[in-house]
Amino acid sequence: MIKELFKSAIISLGANKTRTFLTMLGIIIGVFAVVTLISIGQGIQNFVTDRFSNLGSNLIFVAPGKLDLRGDPGANYLTNKLDEKHFKLVETYSSDYIQYLTPMMEIGKSLTYKNKTYYSVVQATNEEGNLAYNVELVSGKFFEKSDVSARNKVVVLGSEVAREFFPNQEALGNNIKIEDKVFTVIGVVREKGGQLDSRVYIPYTTAKRLFNIDKFSALVMKARSPEIVESAIKSVKNSLLRDLEETEFTVLSQKEILDSFTSILANITIGIGAIAAISLLVGGIGIMNIMLVTVTERTREIGLRKAVGATPNNIALQFMVEATSLSVIGGLIGTFLGILVAFIIKTYFNFNAEVPLWSVILAFSFSFAVGVIFGTYPAIKASKKDPIEALRYE
Repeated sequence: MIKELFKSAIISLGANKTRTFLTMLGIIIGVFAVVTLISIGQGIQNFVTDRFSNLGSNLIFVAPGKLDLRGDPGANYLTNKLDEKHFKLVETYSSDYIQYLTPMMEIGKSLTYKNKTYYSVVQATNEEGNLAYNVELVSGKFFEKSDVSARNKVVVLGSEVAREFFPNQEALGNNIKIEDKVFTVIGVVREKGGQLDSRVYIPYTTAKRLFNIDKFSALVMKARSPEIVESAIKSVKNSLLRDLEETEFTVLSQKEILDSFTSILANITIGIGAIAAISLLVGGIGIMNIMLVTVTERTREIGLRKAVGATPNNIALQFMVEATSLSVIGGLIGTFLGILVAFIIKTYFNFNAEVPLWSVILAFSFSFAVGVIFGTYPAIKASKKDPIEALRYE
């Protein structure tokens, strides 16, 4: 009987192909939007995860002020007090847990080479900055302790900056300007992808002298092993409490930051998907309207079926199957289009958009539910028609 019902539903839907397609269009658009937006949101999560992975593991950050990544970033704003003294405290009292330690300053500056200009983030660190950030060099070297002590004007270029300034020549030994200050290129970083490739690195002591910066943006360190990260965090906190109040700094592990970003992005993805799902409701209303019209158009058919023995349940089930078929076929088309777009984005735009299995199941289940919910009223209305009155209907 179920097989016959589906066969009858397909024949009925095929009798008016244009109307059937237009009815399914709301479901197609809704499912397509849900799958596509979730795939883009998943792609952003993959991007963030990859960027953190590129920095290496066991990273610990000390930021000024009391940060809450899940709340208002400006709610606990405090004046930045991180300086050389606090770097020395961590270096002195937490060395048993910390393998590499560097202060960090980040400043946006214009770089120039001859007639070329490039706006970059200048990252000022010490001689251990490349080890803390897991920076690999494709040529040259990273600056040394002597460069930091002497406040030398040396710079290590990100791969994108090197390509921009020196596309057909060796970058090493050339001079570039950061604002109006001349720096000598001593190294080029291996390509990692994303914004990391557009940065340049200079000694933090040079940045303090030339750009009048007194405070650190953060302290960055790498624990000696993943197993002692929590112990390292406690030690760093105790070291800094020798001079700072607990509300004047925040110690975060790489995992905590990544988990916070992932949680925020997941909530955003779900929210965007839920907004897109509104079009599924619109599509469901369209299905209900068309099915009501169909019930009216097929009143004589309903009367004839009842006259030859069809029960109200048979009639109701027939129209439910038709409404659900509309929704499910539309859901399948929308899912296919969403997966296709995600594939195109991943292939041609170098963005790791991914369609999670749960999003396909969710979109398909939702489209099925829409067909059932919005097909119920027309089905009940059809099942309650009086057979004699239906046969007389013109």
